Amino acid sequence: MYIIETLKERNQTITFAESCTGGRIASAFTAISGASSVLNGSVVSYANEIKSSWLGVKEEILIKYGAVSAECVEEMLKGIKKMANADHSIAVSGIAGPTGGTDEKPVGTVYLGVYIKNKLIVEHHLFVGDREAIQEQATDTAIALFKNNL
Repeated sequence: MYIIETLKERNQTITFAESCTGGRIASAFTAISGASSVLNGSVVSYANEIKSSWLGVKEEILIKYGAVSAECVEEMLKGIKKMANADHSIAVSGIAGPTGGTDEKPVGTVYLGVYIKNKLIVEHHLFVGDREAIQEQATDTAIALFKNNL
């Protein structure tokens, strides 16, 4: 994988904070030989309490914007990067469905982002399909965002 080889060459590391993808990003990386040389660790943070206590997402962010928000993903990116002492991070939070959607945030709403050195990028997406399709699209999009900005 291009990302793993590039990070190896640069002697850099990566970490992930995943919610709706449930560890799929970490799984995609660890399926490739050599991932252990660049992956410091990963967190699946489904519960808001974990987002807050492990990743440092401020309660005010969760109350005002919710876990499925650009603000939350930005905090997740910063928190996991610090916690894992990594050079880069990827974070994802969204509603994979089939339940949990609202008029404001329907099923398929996903915020994902990357923190590459000192550059934060967070995107909003509305993916379509069943739960698995939404998780797959979120995973692929997050990895592509990282690759395209590395």
